[in-house]
Amino acid sequence: MKKALSKLHEKKDLAHQGGGSHRIQHQHEKGKLTARERIEVLLDKNSFEELGMLVTHRSVDFGMDQEKYYGDGVITGYGTINNRPVYVFSQDFTVFGGSLSEAHAEKICKIMDLAMANGIPVIGLNDSGGARIQEGVVSLGGYADIFYRNTIASGIIPQISAIMGPCAGGAVYSPAITDLVFMVDHTSYMFVTGPNVVKTVTNESISSEELGGAVTHATQSGVAHLVAENDVECLMAIRNVLSYLPQNNKLTTPVLPCHLGTRELRPELNDIIPDNPQHPYDMKTVIEGIIDRDSFFELHANYAPNIVIGFARIGGRSVGIVANQPAHLAGVLDVNSSKKGARFVRFCDAFNIPLLVLVDVPGFLPGKDQEWNAIITNGAKLLYSFCEATVPRITVITRKAYGGAYDVMNSKHIGADFNYAWPSAEIAVMGAKGASEIIFRKEIAAADKPDEKLREMEQLYAAKFANPYLAAERGYVDEIIEPEITREKLLRSFAILQTKRKSPPTKKHGNIPL
Repeated sequence: MKKALSKLHEKKDLAHQGGGSHRIQHQHEKGKLTARERIEVLLDKNSFEELGMLVTHRSVDFGMDQEKYYGDGVITGYGTINNRPVYVFSQDFTVFGGSLSEAHAEKICKIMDLAMANGIPVIGLNDSGGARIQEGVVSLGGYADIFYRNTIASGIIPQISAIMGPCAGGAVYSPAITDLVFMVDHTSYMFVTGPNVVKTVTNESISSEELGGAVTHATQSGVAHLVAENDVECLMAIRNVLSYLPQNNKLTTPVLPCHLGTRELRPELNDIIPDNPQHPYDMKTVIEGIIDRDSFFELHANYAPNIVIGFARIGGRSVGIVANQPAHLAGVLDVNSSKKGARFVRFCDAFNIPLLVLVDVPGFLPGKDQEWNAIITNGAKLLYSFCEATVPRITVITRKAYGGAYDVMNSKHIGADFNYAWPSAEIAVMGAKGASEIIFRKEIAAADKPDEKLREMEQLYAAKFANPYLAAERGYVDEIIEPEITREKLLRSFAILQTKRKSPPTKKHGNIPL
């Protein structure tokens, strides 16, 4: 037995060495943790149980039979985060550049199957040069096996991808299918075709960072939900975001302890809305005023900032927040903000996370660029997502709710449970000035002083329509509330809605306007 144990320990030691000390050192020199170090940071201490430690590749071509490493470039297993189980795989760039082989893919597929069977989230730490070219189509088949499992698992278990190095070619599609994508600034990048191919095909010179770096995907493409400064920050963000999510689609997120006073008034909210309806304010100030202290976890902070999305807690309960941002483009809806909001709404609905929608929207952004980039179908994505959602849904209109955007932003007409409005709310087809120019154009044109006449008509229209009272009379708004009691109102509303049960009609699936 001693000899057998010695052999086992020797093999385990080799597995822990990855591609060797010199490659580990090179990984550290690039500011990156090793695959095992990442798992140690991500999971609760001493909770990791590794599966497939001694797996090796089966390739014999191009001298590969002479170069084998235990684990074959990916570490897989399970552990806990805040005492809740998760499955995890971590690609090891020190072994064949983290490239994906048949055996490598099989290890990932195994833990994905286990995660599905047990209803447990799966986290992928990606750091790979792509398909292992020595294996040809076998490695491509391995990618497809993973993509298929990503798709089947979608909406059943949370899937989180951290891009912690290169992720190129076919490798990008697995993270793209998962729910959340986190990247690390300056050390991670994603693209379907790299700078060299771009140069060959289009004669365009571009760096990896500019083409597919973390900042690019966080600001231009919207692929990255969050950018971290380093590996540790990225891994801690994953730990944090999981606290807002349930283990699977049949459960709800655990309620955290929250000390509530006898009154939860927030008087500062009464002074947020400017007297001039054309002046901006920061909707994040409203968010901070109604949620549990320091509980907002924003996603896509630098992509389509005219809409704000993220998780928060109200009375210890996890909620998803979708909010127009009047501090950027007046909070208007456009192509990117519609896509951003729609994907988040669908994610929350899939995992039983109630939705809070804060509305201050002047409408959809006009212009040729928006129309040519399909604002019609992209705007419809947000509409479709809200209409389809069966989780508790509450809307608070803080100021403007104009035109079709009023309908889209979780109005009563598309299934919201409770709709509240502040006294500053303006619910109308359009702003008073634009409406007056259309309705009273003859009177204005015939007036001796057209500008004065326009202002007069504008005030007349605003008095009648630029308020929440007509909507309240119709029942489109359930209650007009003082801003300071918004948190109290939401605490009670979400509490009464926690037993909501609503099932969509039986069908294979809808046809969202993709």
